[in-house]
Amino acid sequence: MAVAVDLALSLGQPTQDAIRFSMKRRPYTHCPSDPAAVARGLRSWYAADPGQALLDALQQRLDEWVPELFGYHALQIGNPDPDRDLLAASRIRHRAVMDTLPGAGALVGLPEALPIQSESLDLVLLPHGIEFSRQPHEILREIDRVLVSEGHLVLAAFNPLSLYGVLRLSLGWRGRTPWCGRFYGSWRLRDWLSLLGFDTLRCQSFGFRMPLGDGHRLAFVERFGERWTPYLGGVSLILARKRVATLTPLRPRWRPRRKILPAGTMQPTPRSASPSTFG
Repeated sequence: MAVAVDLALSLGQPTQDAIRFSMKRRPYTHCPSDPAAVARGLRSWYAADPGQALLDALQQRLDEWVPELFGYHALQIGNPDPDRDLLAASRIRHRAVMDTLPGAGALVGLPEALPIQSESLDLVLLPHGIEFSRQPHEILREIDRVLVSEGHLVLAAFNPLSLYGVLRLSLGWRGRTPWCGRFYGSWRLRDWLSLLGFDTLRCQSFGFRMPLGDGHRLAFVERFGERWTPYLGGVSLILARKRVATLTPLRPRWRPRRKILPAGTMQPTPRSASPSTFG
């Protein structure tokens, strides 16, 4: 059944049954059921050297992408580092942060049920939230609900085809963040976004160094990975835009206008010439 669903997701126009079934999938994860506990574990990991190096790389790419996105309201879902403003380079003045920990941001709530009015946001940043949820599709559906038409989503998620994915397979059973989550490949995330009506504009991976010890060392590994193995980075960063459903106007079929003749008037008909007429 899972193979059939993945096949349906890879098609350009999946059936409604496949969409409904895929949205009800419950991926297995070793993370605690308490979202606040997951947020504390993720924040603790990002406070160490490997996490800070990864946040520096994320910040660098956001500073390049975000200034090109315009609007009035922006929301960051999840706050891995309270001392860092990931949307500092954004031109959107009204920005807010939402997290599951009280006091971590301006808003407190769950990403599966955003306390935001529908179609009210122009930009949503989701740094590492979908991997630790038992309802990842609900998060994407909520983001689709709160975004305006042509609104943008920037999503960062751990890549299973990387050194981070190898550590997850060996350390995930311990229940420690971030190894306890379920990592999704960028191809699957793009398929899910396409089902919801998003167009993927950019996709890039980074974080090629071993996430242990001093994360700022071995900078040449980053340069090597970006050039020769660009899809094997520890984190996938996706920029998607909410597609607007447009209607194609149909032109009326042209028909010649019928002539109106007065009553009792006979319409002349052409007379074909016969050979006897000229004989």
